[in-house]
Amino acid sequence: MDGLAVTDLNTVVAPLNFLVPMAEKPVAYNYEPPPGVPVRTGKSEEHQVPIRDARPLIGRLSLDKEGFVLLHHQTAVKNFYDEDEIISAYYPECERVIKEATGASRVVAFDHIVRNDYTAWSSPKRVRDLMGEEAEELLKHRFAIINLWRPISGPVLESPLTLCDAQSLSEDDLVASDLRYPDRTGETYSITYNPNQRYYYFPKMQPDEPVLIRCFDSAPVGAARFSAHTGFDDPTSPPDAPPRESLEVRTLVFFPPGA
Repeated sequence: MDGLAVTDLNTVVAPLNFLVPMAEKPVAYNYEPPPGVPVRTGKSEEHQVPIRDARPLIGRLSLDKEGFVLLHHQTAVKNFYDEDEIISAYYPECERVIKEATGASRVVAFDHIVRNDYTAWSSPKRVRDLMGEEAEELLKHRFAIINLWRPISGPVLESPLTLCDAQSLSEDDLVASDLRYPDRTGETYSITYNPNQRYYYFPKMQPDEPVLIRCFDSAPVGAARFSAHTGFDDPTSPPDAPPRESLEVRTLVFFPPGA
């Protein structure tokens, strides 16, 4: 991180869970697995991790370097619990925000479920699954998967979002894991602990402060290819803090030829 030293930032120390390195490929079921089969293989281990206040860095963060940015944007959505309004109004809104922020030629919002990480194998597969006959032509050029995470109510005081600086995330820290659905198998990354990883958060986020998170980028160099994010137990949260309410929309982002 250029400029302001990370040691100058306010920091909380909080527990984060990481995958314990294992020989076989981890598997997680997104449905009730067969009898006797665990919902998730692999063990996790907890590490106390410094998580730094990134608010002094707003305006200097970038998707290409750190892999995340905080924006100021007032949504027009009235009811985030109305599925029809999310798809008909919020999806197009997210597409416009991300297109403007990235210079993409096209953005396609495709869902808002909890799982949000992708691998070098599963990302092109997602394009083929969603874009039909256009997919092969689109895959000839740079594309990304970018999530827009927004608090529904604020300020966020409980389980805030922490984001790993993509520059500190080694591909050796990423373990490809099968994510099994009743009708298909996807692939996500699990994260192993590395003390070189740097984590940040934006304290007391409000609903007009969406965060863009680059989960995957097809460019082999010049951009953050992968990132990691999760909620964490903030030791400074007041005991009566209301539960966090947030929504994360996933989008395919296509760039013009040569980008």
